[in-house]
Amino acid sequence: MDLMNKDLKKRAKVTAKKTTDSDKRDIFLSSPFIEDDDRKAVMDVLNTRFLSLGPKPPEFERMFAEYIGTRYAVVLNSGTSALHLAVKALGIGPGDEVIVTPYSFIASVNCLLYEGAKPVFADIDPVTFNMDPKKIEQKITSKTKAIIPVDVFGRPSDKEAISRIAKKHNLKIIEDSAEALGAEYKGKKVGTFGDCAVFAFYPNKQITTGEGGMLVTDSKEIYDLCLSYRNQGRTINSKWLDHERIGYNYRLSDINCALGISQLKKIDIILKKREQVAAEYTKRLSKIDGIKVPLGSDAEIKVSWFVYVIQVEQREKFMKELIKRGVQCSSYFPSIHLMSFYRKSYGFKEGDFPICERISKTTMALPFHTAMSEEDIVYVCDKVAEVQASLSGKKKR
Repeated sequence: MDLMNKDLKKRAKVTAKKTTDSDKRDIFLSSPFIEDDDRKAVMDVLNTRFLSLGPKPPEFERMFAEYIGTRYAVVLNSGTSALHLAVKALGIGPGDEVIVTPYSFIASVNCLLYEGAKPVFADIDPVTFNMDPKKIEQKITSKTKAIIPVDVFGRPSDKEAISRIAKKHNLKIIEDSAEALGAEYKGKKVGTFGDCAVFAFYPNKQITTGEGGMLVTDSKEIYDLCLSYRNQGRTINSKWLDHERIGYNYRLSDINCALGISQLKKIDIILKKREQVAAEYTKRLSKIDGIKVPLGSDAEIKVSWFVYVIQVEQREKFMKELIKRGVQCSSYFPSIHLMSFYRKSYGFKEGDFPICERISKTTMALPFHTAMSEEDIVYVCDKVAEVQASLSGKKKR
């Protein structure tokens, strides 16, 4: 079994013996994949005078647009900023409604509130965890301006169905692909199906810039607007202290972009390693009764593994027991509509989106990162089996 490359195999001396308290280890939930070439790329920038507004942001943008397959890319200081500018550049504002998922990171919805638009939730598919297209159409009104489908956990949403709905009702699409860099739908990369799309580079993502995000589009108008909004409302032709419109400081430094460039150069290797870790998890965990593993790739969908999320009953007890055994884990995601702010502001309550609520109560992220060793995977799976057996009252095999 060739799970890890040679350098990782040295660390992966797998043992089948039963672990004891003395074998307990700390398995982190995530870890960035940083190598010597990444460190050198950052140091090279630090040895110049161009720490910001230098040559690295446009270089990163050109590389990224080419990788995704769009005409333009705008690098930003976060995926949240990218979502905000996508909403703003499309002219979405007060009185407008946008259909969103209740099962995502909160930025997927908060970005609408920044511009005074109203989020309208559509429940999710219980298998893919992505927004259910059949429920999207039920939510459309005369005020609906756009749809924000999220590629949850790196699995592409139903691009065909959502595009068909958007075209029928003359709606814009903002693809939230923050978790799905490199994922594909029917052979085409996510980020190329809407009016614009966003990606994010937080340290737990496929590639990282520390903090950072990217907006991609084929629209010259959206591109120009986002460049201006990012840089305090200046335009290419503006004098330095002249501002054509209200803007923001959403820039990303040359230091961060240098790291992004280095990481993007090895994106195929990174995605392959993450796929191998996920495959090993699935092989081992699918043998445990009561553990539901995530869907992988198929003939039409290529998953880009962001996190590895299983479904379990008695999740809170399960997490507590795993943590006792040195395995970090996290509930993933809570239902957005049941968060305090959204309950208070919009009157949402339990039962409004039952599929999302059911999934939210059972999903749990296990430790997952690019360089995860086989030894650590075995340890995690062994502890999952141990906890599952104890909670179900069965003896572990």
